[in-house]
Order: sequence, then structure tokens, then C-alpha cells
Amino acid sequence: MDRIPSCAHPIEPFYQPLNNEEALFEQAWHHGMPVLIKGPTGCGKTRFVQHMAHRLKLPLYTVACHDDLSAADLIGRHLIGAQGTWWQDGPLTRAVREGGICYLDEVVEARQDTVVVLHPLADDRRELFLERTGEVLKAPPSFMLVVSYNPGYQNLLKGMKPSTRQRFVAMRFGYPPVADEERIVAREAQVDNALAAQVVRLGQALRRLDQHDLEEVASTRLLIFTARMIGAGMSPREACMACLAEPLSDDPLTVAALMDVVDVHFG
Repeated sequence: MDRIPSCAHPIEPFYQPLNNEEALFEQAWHHGMPVLIKGPTGCGKTRFVQHMAHRLKLPLYTVACHDDLSAADLIGRHLIGAQGTWWQDGPLTRAVREGGICYLDEVVEARQDTVVVLHPLADDRRELFLERTGEVLKAPPSFMLVVSYNPGYQNLLKGMKPSTRQRFVAMRFGYPPVADEERIVAREAQVDNALAAQVVRLGQALRRLDQHDLEEVASTRLLIFTARMIGAGMSPREACMACLAEPLSDDPLTVAALMDVVDVHFG
């Protein structure tokens, strides 16, 4: 959980627009609407939010959601120390007070009773209730609530309730088209266009194996890692083993099958 605002990064986080996502996000912010971003692992959801926070010049509080995330982790709690008891705001409360963005990554991983505290912020009330202090915080116009999750991991126990989902403007992300992904890999890995294109072609081939006992296909993030390692001097086969095959599967036979594809492209 990042409780330190990454307020407008001094250097703008690189993001390659693919459609009208920037305009949609900005319009949602302008009209006080929360945003839900759906997409697979490593497709750029978090980078997009960082980019938009920089573009809108807003502090950004990011929370990585998990099973044990409580409402107090988001809102805040009373702490006890040598000087007595004091209240410490959580990241959601700080974002509301400062008029920034609170981004809940993989929100479906959080408990439903935790997600419910978002409801008054995600509708026309735009209010946060601090039960333990008796405060009712009215979100300023610049505050924005953003959540994301991977629909591929959804199941009956870890889905977003319709009563929550229908409070958001929703955006669906996917992996970029080939030409865009090549530009992203070249820029992020700091490698030449030829190597980026070769790694992306490999990634495309690996994604066609999505029925080969893989929970996830090769993400853009993994392709960047791979290109960065090769660009730094590691052999392509070692880089692909460490950055693609092993992260994608624990099964030795599946890893071997993935490496067969690597050998075709880098053999």
C-alpha cells in the first residue's frame, strides 16, 4: 500500500494511448464519476492511472488490494504511542482530504465488507464516513476514485457485485496492437526497434498458446523485462527463460514447451 502521494511525478510516466481512454478518463474526472478499469495482468492499467494523475496534476494514492484488506486500512485508525492516542488517515481518507486520486488495484481481492465503504464516494453523495471520529468528509471536485481488476480471475467468490460495479464508468484494457506494443517495448526497455519487434513477435506466438495450461499469457510487462535483459547483454534464451517461461508456469513440461517457441524465434 502506497500511502505517500506520488503527486505528479517529476517525470511524466510514459504511456502509449491506444484509443480514447485519456479523454474518457478526463471527462469522468471532470464530471465527478469514478472509473473502473478491467484488463489482464501487465497490460498497463496502473501505468495509465499514473500517467493520468501526472496529466491532471493530482496526488495519487495506490492501494494493492488483498484478502486481509480492512476498511480501517483504507480509512484510517487510532494509534497509540508515547504521546498518547492519535488518529492516522488511511490512503482513501488522505486522497479525499487532498482532492487527489485513490487507486485500488485488483479491487475484487478485497473483502466485500471493505468495498462497501466506497459506495457513498462512488455515487452522487461523494462522501466518506469516518465512523470512529464522527466525521463526514465531502470529496472536493478534484477527488477521483479509480479501481481495477482482472476479469480473467473472476469467480463466484471474487467478483464485483452489480451494486458496486454499476456505480462506475468502466474501461476495458487489453494488450496493445503489435505496432504499439513494439513502440512500448522499445521505449520502456531502452532497446532498438529490431529487438523490440523480435520480442513482441515472440510474445504474440506465446499468447497463441493460451490454452496450453497457462493461467495468463505473456504480458507486455514481461516482454519489457525480456527485452531489457537481452539489451543488457544476457543471452536471449536465458532472458526468455527467466522473464517469460518461468513466470508463466510452474509446470516443467509447460516451461519446456514455451522454450521450444523461444528457440524458434531466437534459435
